[in-house]
Amino acid sequence: MSKIIHLYYTGRNGSARAFAREMMDSGVVAAIRAEEGNERYQYFASLDDPETVLLIDAWRDQAALDAHHASPTMGQIMALREKYDLHMQAERCVSDADAPAGDEQFIRK
Repeated sequence: MSKIIHLYYTGRNGSARAFAREMMDSGVVAAIRAEEGNERYQYFASLDDPETVLLIDAWRDQAALDAHHASPTMGQIMALREKYDLHMQAERCVSDADAPAGDEQFIRK
């Protein structure tokens, strides 16, 4: 079962968006996406709060997520979080594959 985490990065004066941009431009995001077991690593900007960016972070299983947390890229992420003085909230989610069959009626494909 996939491990899906929503990470909300919040800062000031555009720092969350600058963080996401540097993560992408520096190659850190590409390196994470290439890690064994990564299924998704993608940033989204909030329409309600311009100071918040959402990261959807999905891994094949807990072992893959643990390996990511022990990887050199985690140190790069943590340094950039500090650089941009970001604060975070996290949510663990359930994938559609685990959703009850009745929920499908509300999804337009």
